[in-house]
Amino acid sequence: MSPDVASLGSVRPSAVVNAEIRALVRAAHGRLYGDARVRYAELVEEWTEAVAAERIDVVTAA
Repeated sequence: MSPDVASLGSVRPSAVVNAEIRALVRAAHGRLYGDARVRYAELVEEWTEAVAAERIDVVTAA
């Protein structure tokens, strides 16, 4: 499901969120359980919103 453009607001850059996802997975040695799995899901959702917001910015600038 695509994020609602109006609800995107101010989000962190996708590269920053991606780095946090990578660090989380690296720290867990690729095995995400419990709280780490929940945090991973939150970060993936945030990353998806950030990418969508960045795409909207690119389209708007064009």
